[in-house]
Amino acid sequence: MNVTQSLRMAIKSILSNKIRSVLTMLGIIIGVAAVIVIVGLGNGMQVYMRETFDSMGVNLIGVQTWSPGDTRTVSEEDMYQLAEEHPDLLSMVSPMVSLGGAKVGNEFLSSAQVTGVSEDYAKINRDEVEQGRYLQYVDILRRSNVCVVGSYINDTYFAGDGLGKTVKVMGAPFSIVGVMKQKGDGTEHSPDNSIFMPYTVAGKLAGQGNFGMYYFSAASEDAAIPATNVIRAKLLEIYGDESYFYVQSATEMMDQLNAMMNVTVAILTAIAAISLVVGGIGIMNIMLVSVTERTREIGIRKALGAKRRHIMMQFIIEAGATSAIGGLLGIAMGYGLSAVASAMIAAGLQQEMSVVPTMNSVLTAFGISAGIGIFFGYLPARKAARLNPIDALRYD
Repeated sequence: MNVTQSLRMAIKSILSNKIRSVLTMLGIIIGVAAVIVIVGLGNGMQVYMRETFDSMGVNLIGVQTWSPGDTRTVSEEDMYQLAEEHPDLLSMVSPMVSLGGAKVGNEFLSSAQVTGVSEDYAKINRDEVEQGRYLQYVDILRRSNVCVVGSYINDTYFAGDGLGKTVKVMGAPFSIVGVMKQKGDGTEHSPDNSIFMPYTVAGKLAGQGNFGMYYFSAASEDAAIPATNVIRAKLLEIYGDESYFYVQSATEMMDQLNAMMNVTVAILTAIAAISLVVGGIGIMNIMLVSVTERTREIGIRKALGAKRRHIMMQFIIEAGATSAIGGLLGIAMGYGLSAVASAMIAAGLQQEMSVVPTMNSVLTAFGISAGIGIFFGYLPARKAARLNPIDALRYD
């Protein structure tokens, strides 16, 4: 008997006991579907994070410093000079000053993000101006009371006509010279609820002589890590202790998040793969039952000259076919659940994130499912092959 004949007999046996076969495959189906959906979810989250970081700028480097209480300080001149000394690694820099207390008329903007920045901040953060202009170097130099607002503030408090109007920050009036293009979802808790002003003015309002926060832009994506190391080295030279500063690039943050995501997906995939093992045990159990039910058939085949390897091949192929069909059904279910999960994420979380099954995960899950069927089918096949033909023929 060749492989084709054994496969034909295996399919016939599976179809003759449809309900039992489906129940046997259930563990394999669930396991394969779960692996595909979990890996697809992890892949979709990585794509979403990559797109998010791309919109922010993968060249972005954030710096936070703390004063040790002595003469060791970092000024904006130090940071600008650092960028000038390393033009191959650093292209732009912006001091950052966070403020609160913005008002439009008598209405307090409690959730607005008020930040003092340089004229390069929009380029560093990949923001675009929709109306008017952005902050200019002359605004920084002259400490002009001008600002640029996000689309949420412009639409909510000025009915889309905020240019030339006034916003008060910590009691000081600021003239709106520009409106930023919508970057988030346009809600109160998005980046669109922002006000940007010259950092020199913000520092004066906050009473800061030196600035503790900076945003740098690396000259290229490949230069992000070397640029981060240069900044760390400069700050370590000034402070002598890494506990007084924190430097991290968007590339490093993305790598860390991807590493955490990979570990989480691997753990969840391993848990889901337990269903495949359970399915394999179910296949072994049902094949043992099948051997018992077909003992007389095995005896007749042996009496007609079938060898042990022929009997083993028949039952191993039947077990493998059962798990392979379960794997195919699991793949179909996995793609269906992935589409449902994508729709639920889009509807529930308002995020354009897709659950994207990968071909590697599909092929791996299918290969493991078929391998499990063959592995767990070996013991029943071995039992069938070792049956004594005389005893088998007497079995009733």
